[in-house]
Amino acid sequence: MRTPAIGAWGSAPMRAGGLPALVPALLSLLALAAPSCARAPEDRGGLLRVVTTVSPVTNIVQNVGGDRIRLDGIIPEGADSHTFEPNPSDARVLAEADVVFLNGLRLEEPTLRLAESNVRRGVEVVSLGERTIAPADYIYDFSFPRAAGDPNPHLWTNPLHGKRYAEIVRDTLAKLDPKGASYYRANEDAFASRIDLLDRAVRAATATVPPEKRKLLTYHDSFPYFAREYGWTVIGAIQPSDFSEPTPREVAALVAQIKAERVPAIFGSEVYPSPVLAEIARETGARYVSKLRDDDLPGAPGDPDHSYLGLIVFDYRTFMRALGGDVSAFDAVDLGNIAGDRTARYRE
Repeated sequence: MRTPAIGAWGSAPMRAGGLPALVPALLSLLALAAPSCARAPEDRGGLLRVVTTVSPVTNIVQNVGGDRIRLDGIIPEGADSHTFEPNPSDARVLAEADVVFLNGLRLEEPTLRLAESNVRRGVEVVSLGERTIAPADYIYDFSFPRAAGDPNPHLWTNPLHGKRYAEIVRDTLAKLDPKGASYYRANEDAFASRIDLLDRAVRAATATVPPEKRKLLTYHDSFPYFAREYGWTVIGAIQPSDFSEPTPREVAALVAQIKAERVPAIFGSEVYPSPVLAEIARETGARYVSKLRDDDLPGAPGDPDHSYLGLIVFDYRTFMRALGGDVSAFDAVDLGNIAGDRTARYRE
């Protein structure tokens, strides 16, 4: 998820206040016009119609569902999924879906509301995050404080959680399409093997980063589940809350922390330049690397690295190399998609 690197340090992200007044009425009309119950895939040209949200989820579903599904990812790559408001036309896409997969954990609330209002009777809306980890394992932090009630939702930056997402997708698709169960299982097995190789590569590359440098300051608070799994520390993020700049006191606290901990590099977005992070880098002498991605896959649809694995490896290479690590272990990871390049649609 790309977000402007502005806003108060230590505050929760802004949540969308709801759909414009005219939109719910339009959505209700579309919902009334939609079929009232789910249909078997053989009644729909042999392909399950699947709708997803953010591109990492879309790509995981693509790799499991392959050519037995027609896949629409409705949150454009690079959009802020926390606040993204779907178009009224998305109601029709959802009304035709056989299943909807979301990240969940309150990441895509406007899209969830639209889905719940427009799917046909009997169509499941699957929140992957809630089925991947228990509430006791949710991470609350400076950007997602427990008092606000919303845990940090960025589970996919830990590839082992991405592996669990794929298992849930496999089982869900097989239930809807029993004739394709062995196909989905084979795809998920191949995907899981790549995740296992990636997991070993992450641990090998992490071991080459000096322990005192395994610290992340990022433009968006996307990596706590990665950090917990692999022994890193997220020391802060420049978070959008009310889209105002952090206060001078908040910036000064970050500058002091970076100097005290001798953090060698801090990380921004490749799309949204952060004057705040750039200034922090100037004051501390830390290198400013403005290349990280949250959920915008590298390249374009059809490119070899336009994949969930491509996204994860891109980010890991970016910050591990900048922090003094050897990233050659990632060379062994095949970043390409296993299946589904012809039947998946990503919005840009």
